[in-house]
Amino acid sequence: MTPCLGLNIDHIATLRQARGINAPDPVQAAKTALTLGVDYIVLHIRRDRRHVQEHDLQRLCAINRKIVHLEMANTKEMCEMALKYAPGSVCIVPEYPNELTTSGGLKIDAKTENSLRALTGKLKRAGIKVSLFIDAKPDDVRKAKKIGADIVELCTKDYSEAKNASLRAKLLEELSMCSILAKELGIRVHSGHGLNLENAADVAAIDGMECLNIGFSIIARAVFTGLPHAILEMREAMK
Repeated sequence: MTPCLGLNIDHIATLRQARGINAPDPVQAAKTALTLGVDYIVLHIRRDRRHVQEHDLQRLCAINRKIVHLEMANTKEMCEMALKYAPGSVCIVPEYPNELTTSGGLKIDAKTENSLRALTGKLKRAGIKVSLFIDAKPDDVRKAKKIGADIVELCTKDYSEAKNASLRAKLLEELSMCSILAKELGIRVHSGHGLNLENAADVAAIDGMECLNIGFSIIARAVFTGLPHAILEMREAMK
C-alpha cells in the first residue's frame, strides 16, 4: 500500500516572510494540496519564527485539526501552543540556533528522555498523537517506545545525501530494519528529510512505512511546474 503524503508548507511561508506581506499564503497552499490527495499538512514553528507563524497553525486547525501535523521543539512555549490549538499530531524535533534546517534526529539521553516523556504525556492526555523525529537506530526506536510515542519519524537525511549506491542501499536497509522493529513494538512509522522524486520510491516501499513527510523538494519543483503538478508527480513517484 502506498504511504500517506504529508506536505510541509514551511517554505511557502519562507517566501511570504521575505517580503513581510500576506502572499503567498501557506494556508491557501494547504487547501489546494488537500484537494489533490495530500493526507497531512506539516508545519514547523521554529523559535525564531523564520517561516511559519502561530496564526498559520491557528487557521489550519480551524479548518481541520486532524490533518495538521505540527513539528516543534521540546519547549514550554511550544507545548502550550500545541495544547492551545490541538493539532491532530505533533512531531518533536531537535532545534538548534543558526541551523539551516533540522540536521538529524533527537539525541535521547537520560535527561532528555525524562523531559520527552513528560511532554509526550501532556500532549497525549489532550488527545494529540505524538511522533519523535529520530535517527534510524534500533536503540532510538526502543527509547521512543519507552517514552510513549505513538509514531516515530525516521530521519532520511543521510539516505538522501548518500554519495553512492552501496551507501544508499546500506542506509535504506537501516531504515527498513527500524521500521520493522517499530511495527513490532506497536509504533507507527513515518519518514522524512531530503526526500525527492528520485529517492522517495524506495523509502515508500519499506514494509510498515505509513507516511512520507516532504516539503522542500515539492515546493522547489512547484516553482517550475506549479504546486498541483508537483504534488501529483510526488504521489506518482511514491507508488
